[in-house]
Amino acid sequence: MHKIILVATALMLGAFCINAEAKMFKWVDDNGTTHYGETIPPEYANKDATELNKNGEVEKRIERPTAEARRAKEIEDAKKDAEKQATVEAKRRDNALLSTFSNEKEIDLARERGSQQVAARIGSIKIMLTSAQESLAGHNKEQANLISQNKKIPSSLTDDIAENEAKVDKLQKELAQSEQELAKVQARFDADKQRFRELKSGNATGSSTSKK
Repeated sequence: MHKIILVATALMLGAFCINAEAKMFKWVDDNGTTHYGETIPPEYANKDATELNKNGEVEKRIERPTAEARRAKEIEDAKKDAEKQATVEAKRRDNALLSTFSNEKEIDLARERGSQQVAARIGSIKIMLTSAQESLAGHNKEQANLISQNKKIPSSLTDDIAENEAKVDKLQKELAQSEQELAKVQARFDADKQRFRELKSGNATGSSTSKK
């Protein structure tokens, strides 16, 4: 059996020597069987291997990457993929921007239309918030008067106060969210306008697509 393995190895190395420019690798599979070949199969990429020279002598040893090294490579590959996707997405946005608008005035009009709906919602919330705050203030005043007169506070008044407080809190949160949304809408159109100007002037960085 050993003679057969030696003969097979010799034949492989002999064939390898015919092509002096080729590389020969040796690796051991999970069953302990030694293999030779010009490339290491993907399933053994994480196994220790040896690179042989044209005489069948050890050229260098290829050590299996550590878990930390594999993790670092995965992170680096993921970063490169993210950067590639970001570049593609930026180019897509540039093309969409140039195909949607013909000039900066159109962007300003779109900004105004996009802001109007959110601004109207903000105005409505402010009206409801003012009403709720006034109602809460009235109930708090009524409660304070009862306390000053050492009178019992009705449970209905306590419930009204709690309900008003919850309503005020809810409206305040909705107002803050809507104001943030309005700021984002306006900032997005401002950024689009700046990018449109860069693309039209030919001074754009990243994607240099321009509309003829």
